Amino acid sequence: MSRLRSRRRLALAVPVVLSLTASLGFLPAAASAAPYAEPTAQTADAPNLSYVVNTKVDRYTIASVKKAIAAAGGTVVITYDKIGVIVVHSANPDFGPQIRKVRGVQSAGATRTSALTPAGTTDEGAVQLLTKEQAEKVEKASAADAGSEPLEADQWDLRAIGADKAAQINPGSKKVTVAVIDTGVDDTHPDIAPNFSKSQSANCDGGVPDTSEGAWRPYTADDYHGTHVAGEIAAARNGIGVAGVAPGVKVAAINVTDPSNGLFYPESVVCAFVFAADHGVEITNNSYYVDPWLYNCLDDPDQRAIVDSVNRASLYAQHKGTLNLASAGNSNDDLDSDALVDDSSPDDSTPVTRTVDPHKCFDVPTMLPGVVTVSATGVNNLKSYYSSYGYGVVDIAAPGGDRLYQIPDTPSKNGRILSTLPNNSYGFLQGTSMASPHAAGVAALLKSTHPWASPAQLQALLKAQADNPGCPASYDQDGDGTQDATCVGGKRVNGFYGFGIVNALRAVK
Repeated sequence: MSRLRSRRRLALAVPVVLSLTASLGFLPAAASAAPYAEPTAQTADAPNLSYVVNTKVDRYTIASVKKAIAAAGGTVVITYDKIGVIVVHSANPDFGPQIRKVRGVQSAGATRTSALTPAGTTDEGAVQLLTKEQAEKVEKASAADAGSEPLEADQWDLRAIGADKAAQINPGSKKVTVAVIDTGVDDTHPDIAPNFSKSQSANCDGGVPDTSEGAWRPYTADDYHGTHVAGEIAAARNGIGVAGVAPGVKVAAINVTDPSNGLFYPESVVCAFVFAADHGVEITNNSYYVDPWLYNCLDDPDQRAIVDSVNRASLYAQHKGTLNLASAGNSNDDLDSDALVDDSSPDDSTPVTRTVDPHKCFDVPTMLPGVVTVSATGVNNLKSYYSSYGYGVVDIAAPGGDRLYQIPDTPSKNGRILSTLPNNSYGFLQGTSMASPHAAGVAALLKSTHPWASPAQLQALLKAQADNPGCPASYDQDGDGTQDATCVGGKRVNGFYGFGIVNALRAVK
């Protein structure tokens, strides 16, 4: 899980990036009289890198820039004309500086720091599987509650936000689809298959959507993250396994991971947002950050181009009616701070330690305008020990699990979140990766109840229906006499929960 939300993820809310507008006014076009870059000979051993080139959206500019790309030794992989983003491969070591001088190019940069590699596999980390013995115990307890799914007795998270009762009123509409932008989804799982939308699913690795049969599935059983997320959102109430927060809505899968290293590169995420928007997806869940940089600083031309390209795609999706949600991070950091240490970037080559100002260096897509940022809570409706937080940063909170300090009175006594895994199995995970899909499920219920609501209206509804417990009097989780985090704010809005913990029952009422 190292590349997902189990790794340290930091994000700030929309107010700190108000300059990121639909016109991308924070990224002025490069000034140059030269229409084309001068060709440069490629060295025989130069790495073949991937780039995003961001231009004005008129077709004449795009055509002119594409000629310049070829002249600079680049090969166009795909062009997203509607948002002015061109994905390019080039082995020219000077491609970035050259193309940034071209008239009409507003930003351009490499999306990775290591060469493109052939396909392979990578391990995401361990998951706690539900054993046969545990399942039998849970099924016995669940049977005592009429209408409960076989494993629902272990799903404290559904009860914490009233999702079990909400399903009796409105389980969600089949006209609403949540796309899981992640490691792929095993749509053959019996809890996911009834609600899966193949027509809205794809593999976007490399920036080009592949809609062939099964392309959206995880590469290996170890790529279980997306399947777990999908089950949290929309596992069917069909008498099998678990239930999702919105068991009546559709779920789609957009696999954006590189098969060689499992990373989430910018061009793949651009592809995912555009594909989701163009295929009528109402909501996307994003439990990851765009690699290779934990923070993308605008004073670096490569990182600037990453922010620009993904922001264009995210805004495009919003303008077409898609609400995007993302997880806040698992480092227990106060995200409303002046400086943070990033010692994990770039994560596709050799990381270097740097201190960044999170008001100027952005976690993508979490910090982009209009994206809903979600923190994690445990069974006691208290911020999970790992969850990042920050006043004016977190929008809402949702169950993400807490295995140390918030243990539920369930058959398995497991504070994590139980959900679906590939190959018809189930397991426990925790993290803000699990909080975001709970919020996405509630957003889907709100969209089902208010079908004409825009993304901005849905976000307002999410905040309005949330329950805010307010800042706790003390947050000394390990009992050592020292506060483990400081909550700032009041009962309406605060740093731990934003506007509050989502409430599925209120959403359908």
